[in-house]
Amino acid sequence: MADSGVTDGFEKTDGIERAKSEGKELTKEEKQRLRKEKKQQKKNKEKKDDRASQESGREKQGVSSAASAPQPSAQSAAQKAPSAVPAPVPVAASEAPAPAPAPADKPAKSKAELKAERRARQDAERASKHGKKGDPGQPGAAGKPKAPTSELQPVVKRLPEHIQVDNPDVLKKLAKKLERQQTPGQNSAKKIPLRLDYGYKVSLFSHLHQYSRKAPLTQQLSIPSTVIHPAIVRLGLQYSQGIVAGSNARSVALLHAFRQVIRDYTTPPNEELSRDLVNRLKPYISFLNQCRPLSASMGNAIKYIKKEISNIPSQCKEEEAKSKLLHCIEWYIKEKIILAAKAIAESSIEKISDGDVILIYGCSSLVNHILCEAFEKSRKFRVIVVDSRPRLEGREALRRLVQRGISCTYVLISAVSYILPEVSKVFLGAHALLANGYVMSRVGTSQIALVAKAFNVPVLVCCETYKFCERVQTDSFVSNELDDPDDLIVTRNGRTQLENWQQEPSLGLLNLVYDVTPPDFVDLVITELGMIPCTSVPVVLRVKNVDQ
Repeated sequence: MADSGVTDGFEKTDGIERAKSEGKELTKEEKQRLRKEKKQQKKNKEKKDDRASQESGREKQGVSSAASAPQPSAQSAAQKAPSAVPAPVPVAASEAPAPAPAPADKPAKSKAELKAERRARQDAERASKHGKKGDPGQPGAAGKPKAPTSELQPVVKRLPEHIQVDNPDVLKKLAKKLERQQTPGQNSAKKIPLRLDYGYKVSLFSHLHQYSRKAPLTQQLSIPSTVIHPAIVRLGLQYSQGIVAGSNARSVALLHAFRQVIRDYTTPPNEELSRDLVNRLKPYISFLNQCRPLSASMGNAIKYIKKEISNIPSQCKEEEAKSKLLHCIEWYIKEKIILAAKAIAESSIEKISDGDVILIYGCSSLVNHILCEAFEKSRKFRVIVVDSRPRLEGREALRRLVQRGISCTYVLISAVSYILPEVSKVFLGAHALLANGYVMSRVGTSQIALVAKAFNVPVLVCCETYKFCERVQTDSFVSNELDDPDDLIVTRNGRTQLENWQQEPSLGLLNLVYDVTPPDFVDLVITELGMIPCTSVPVVLRVKNVDQ
């Protein structure tokens, strides 16, 4: 009777399915019967999954118990028999294993619990496979998992010391480094001193150095100083006092000072020139960095000199090696700075038309050279010189251009938005071009580029490729330079408003030197290699590295 009932149920469901496929409408009873059949099928499927999971668990328990404690063969056969058979087999009560709760006695598990059990089994299988692969008995497999972990680890570069001033541990390391760089056998009075910060700093820039021109580093040096060459001491004083300013001027002065150091150098006995000279330059570079942080162009020049020194063969005589180094320095100044400026001037003159009104900012030696060359080639144009406090470098640019007979207008940066409607082109210099295309230049450059973009005035940046640097920066906060805050103090009508600003604990003066301009505000970069967009800086750096 039971069989006939099951067959009748199947026939009914088949009829319902056939009617549904033919497009006939089902009655309520047929729909309810169809839902019940589907629910019953789901329950049967869940029961099967539950039984399979319980049987696999019994198999694992049987294997583990057999491995840990050997039992008689008859008992093991009796224990293995129920685990191997998919369906329960009726056996005698004496031969049956330990009674396990039947699925009927146990409440049916939900889908979520079954999925969790399956996931746990899969994770256990994966873990066992990984454990077998990483078995110490297999040397080849043990080394394989380590390779991807090293590839995924990011390359963390060490931050330079001059942007970690607020970290006392870094300052201690810097003091020890300066102490190690003194020549062996000298007393502590002859070591390179550590320049102290001056005044209260704005908290956002507390990680940067802030020096005072009233307390130069040369005051802390002993005279005569056997550690620092006199040419380097003079150059450091000129840097800290602002006598030598501008990227090109600072780089040329550095190369001339190193040329004097190489001329006066003699190789000690039992020493090699290529190693000893590099070690001799290290305290000089540290001293100059204490006087004023090195620019990107100076860093590239120092790398070039060190590379040329290390390339000198050991069998080369001292005089011959020194003459080679002096020739390399002369070539670098001529090729990378002088001839590069001429090539940039020739390309820039093509962009200057008769009747143009050209806006420049500050005093860039390269931009001044371009305008003078264009004026000598009978180009008729007018120049607007934009300047800003506290340095007012534009006055020097104004003096040079007016001396050549070029028509000029002088305004402050606060009036740049009023003067830009009559400007046809903006020519800007650069302190450095970063690897992500951002232009690092005198503070205020990004403001001028932003306003020029708003007025649809093209912005052209003139820069030599030796100022291209591999550093990446998107803001002016992380890496910058703080100038003397006393430069912001102005005396008018015999009164100085900020004379005793240090006595106010809540007052800080901020005198930023540089800012960065996004590549979206720059239309073209003119270099000695040609006219390129800002995004081509990594390509130029890659080509330079290959050539070197």
